[in-house]
Amino acid sequence: MEELLETDLRFRQLPLRERRLTQELVYGVVRWQSLLDWLVSRRMGGRRVKRLLLQLLRLGVYQILWLDRVPDHAAVNETVELAKEVGFSDQAGLVNAILRAYAREKDQAWEAIRRLQEENPARGWSHPRWLADRWTARWGREKTLRLLAWNNEPPPVCARVNLLKTKPWKLIEKWREEGVEYDFGQWDWVPENLFFFVRVPRPIEQLESYREGWFYIQDPSTLLAVKALDPQPEERILDLCAAPGGKTTLAAQQMDDDGRILALDVSPERVKLIEANCARLGIRCVVAGELPDEAEGEEPADGWFDRALVDAPCSNTGVIRRRVDLRWRVRPDEIERLAALQRRLLHRASLTVRPGGVLVYSTCSLEPEENRQVVEAFLADHPEYRLDWDRELFPPEVKADGAYAARLVRAGQA
Repeated sequence: MEELLETDLRFRQLPLRERRLTQELVYGVVRWQSLLDWLVSRRMGGRRVKRLLLQLLRLGVYQILWLDRVPDHAAVNETVELAKEVGFSDQAGLVNAILRAYAREKDQAWEAIRRLQEENPARGWSHPRWLADRWTARWGREKTLRLLAWNNEPPPVCARVNLLKTKPWKLIEKWREEGVEYDFGQWDWVPENLFFFVRVPRPIEQLESYREGWFYIQDPSTLLAVKALDPQPEERILDLCAAPGGKTTLAAQQMDDDGRILALDVSPERVKLIEANCARLGIRCVVAGELPDEAEGEEPADGWFDRALVDAPCSNTGVIRRRVDLRWRVRPDEIERLAALQRRLLHRASLTVRPGGVLVYSTCSLEPEENRQVVEAFLADHPEYRLDWDRELFPPEVKADGAYAARLVRAGQA
């Protein structure tokens, strides 16, 4: 959904203030969809509502209960007029009545929401029941409630300094000139002054500091995998599933752009993303390409790499806060399917690592089937590897996206 919105020409042509409001409306309605439907149903008296009209009611209720900067009368009037424009003139009175009732009774509505969040956390915090139940079985009620609440908070924008082109203090000076608001972030796995929270006064691609490649937008959780990889200058690195290139370019930065990184992904479009980001950041040690088809039996290079990173496709349950529609798309059977894919990718990468080399497996999932269990299954089939360490980031505790990384070391010497 994020990509659809960002690539919509009409959205991109809006003034920044209207772009931010539009984004807030789209993300907010999708994020709180289940709860909004419950709120609408409370006023429908058991009557069914057509999908398009339901979407308009979601939009109106969200503005009234969540957005202070939109006057209630404006939210009501605009939603009623939209209903008329799209063919619901006969329902305009119903729309008006529902929205005005919530505008009059905000305190009562929020009290009902708080009760629902206690009695039915999945609906009250707008998550699929199967996912909330899965987390509760694993962590218990209180920890799950913290995660459900976290997933409904709009994420901040985080920027990583590109040390290949500038220094943190120079970037801060440039941001001040450009009107960028910034704050320091601290995480125990992140070097000091490498990541910043930023608020940008205009579309980010219009900033000279961005166009010149002085920083890259990514969450600090992504550094966990690169920290486990610990790439060094002059080494040969394999990065599987590398697009769009956040971890790839961070590894190149840590290597002082000295060595070779083979960054592979599954399609020409994704390879182009890696190449574009490397070009903007001024990185030359990365060679991007398509991952060979598994059926062809080809591997990037048998035993040639000092280190390999498998940032595997996953259910993304650690980044639900950031990917607003994900909670409604992910399915239980997908986790099992992805785990099988992850095991195959990890096996393929393991063949390319030299004796004594390092293999890192990472995901942005919170599910054990995709994390530690994948590693355990791999180790059972690959006695030449041992687990050096692994770590899972639980978002509300670390104040960053969820992630998992495991560092595996191959026996022997180069």
